[in-house]
Amino acid sequence: MTDSVSRHPLEQTAFDEWPAAVRALFDGTSLAGKIGFTASLLTTNTNGHVRTSLLGVGELYAPDARTLCLALWPQSRAAGVLAHGGRAALTFVCEAVFYQVQLRFEALQPVAGDASGLAYFIGSIDTGETQRVPYARLTGGITFELEEGGAAVLDRWEQQIEHLKQAAAVRGP
Repeated sequence: MTDSVSRHPLEQTAFDEWPAAVRALFDGTSLAGKIGFTASLLTTNTNGHVRTSLLGVGELYAPDARTLCLALWPQSRAAGVLAHGGRAALTFVCEAVFYQVQLRFEALQPVAGDASGLAYFIGSIDTGETQRVPYARLTGGITFELEEGGAAVLDRWEQQIEHLKQAAAVRGP
């Protein structure tokens, strides 16, 4: 370990509201420019097994500073856990910082006219933490590129975000 590394260990900060950069990432706008971003949603089933679901910006919407809405396939393991008032951790990289956020979720009612078949959830931040080190810069987490037909995926995401917005608005603060 070099002297500069030992004098500057891991930097950690705690939060209970989304930082501005994360709010901008999860604001449901300009999805085309955010393609490739991936968050990892970690849930634990009744057997104690940790499961990971990878989510893109078209499945995440933060209606306010302490809340996150998700759109999930209803048959997914994560949806099964969250449908029963489950807890989850969301991890991702934003602006060279690693985020880990503990959230409590509940199901949202589907909105009228939504034929997507998706299950919607709303979660509130329990605790959040950022981590970084001064000697290395995170350049990304898990990333992806859309294959042929990506325009259809982007259209679906935009519809999903609109449904998340509507579902969150019906529930209220």
